[in-house]
Amino acid sequence: MPERREKLVLRYLCKVCSGKKAHLVSPYDIAKELSPKLVLSTSEIDEIMARLSLENYLDFVASEGKNGYYYCITLKNKGRHFLSDEKKQRKALLMLVLRSLFLATVSFVFGLILKAIFT
Repeated sequence: MPERREKLVLRYLCKVCSGKKAHLVSPYDIAKELSPKLVLSTSEIDEIMARLSLENYLDFVASEGKNGYYYCITLKNKGRHFLSDEKKQRKALLMLVLRSLFLATVSFVFGLILKAIFT
């Protein structure tokens, strides 16, 4: 599972590359988009992109263009489903918390009933 910085970059890439085969993205665009949350240098973005590629989320090629440095990004199947998988994980966590609260409440009420019976 990607760490926090990788998740933020991957969320941005999923938003930008949705529905497209390949997309050109500048590391400066990524840094600019994520700047309110964290500050990333281009070398850190290069490392994050390499890790995401190794974890089979995306394929990318870094290239130098007229207007600067760009990544040509193609999301793999795992990358395309990242947002929906993340939503499923949050829903599963919420259900686990709600189930735990329900069971705690039931056991508390059951304890009160037993205490009333045997007191």
